[in-house]
Amino acid sequence: MSERPAPDFTLSATGNQSITLSALRGRKVVIYFYPKDNTPGCTNETRDFATLHAAFAEASCKIFGISRDSLKSHENFKAKLALPFELISDPDEAACEAFGVMKLKNMYGKQVRGIERSTFLIDSAGNIAREWRGVKVAGHAEEVLAAARGL
Repeated sequence: MSERPAPDFTLSATGNQSITLSALRGRKVVIYFYPKDNTPGCTNETRDFATLHAAFAEASCKIFGISRDSLKSHENFKAKLALPFELISDPDEAACEAFGVMKLKNMYGKQVRGIERSTFLIDSAGNIAREWRGVKVAGHAEEVLAAARGL
């Protein structure tokens, strides 16, 4: 368990909101970074978190998804999946860089810079309690929920 403070950020989110991470102290927060709206893995991961949203809420835990997609793309993705939580837009990669999730990846034989699917569980004091990098989607949301319940 690491006990380092989560990097703070203020970014625009769906629902005409601005999310400041440090303003959420006193609650547990799950932030999952994903590569792109409306792609199969990201859709499945987001659906899994949405399905477990009530259980996360019972554990006093808020969920936010972050990618580099525009707010317009996020609003459409949120509406399409009827998400019960907000998606944060990070077009300038401020949070992505702060959390160290930008990686060089091979796509169709070319090196491209993109988001490595990663999740961070932040405790009520604002520290990173757990982190998952290079996430495989299947069973991931359940694992994060178990960790959140254990805090």
